[in-house]
Amino acid sequence: MKACNLGYKTKFYTVTELLLKLAEASKNGTLERLLRNLRSLGLLILDEWGYVPVDKEGSQLLFRVISDSYESKSLISTTNLGFYKWGGIFTDDQMAAAMIDRLVHHGHLLIFEGKSYRMEHALIRRDT
Repeated sequence: MKACNLGYKTKFYTVTELLLKLAEASKNGTLERLLRNLRSLGLLILDEWGYVPVDKEGSQLLFRVISDSYESKSLISTTNLGFYKWGGIFTDDQMAAAMIDRLVHHGHLLIFEGKSYRMEHALIRRDT
């Protein structure tokens, strides 16, 4: 929210949502326009990184977004998976390694530990 308040052009996607948009744009011939719009952002937020396996084409499209963002914009990604699991998600260990390389080069890794807010406030609870 602070980035928005400071005037940064910001966009939020779940990774699955972005991959669907990229695939649709690729099929419709509007991929370059979508990538240009993403390049114009000051901050791109990608949520739920690695929750859904990504096919080869999706991995390549996502790599383009990460590569285009590298050293040109701020990027926030959220995940609960360690880097060692990314090769299995993106179907290609080398591509996963290249994405990780670009994300961590100027990045900050924040690890949050503790109880899940959602689990703490769940409506369905196990009685103890």
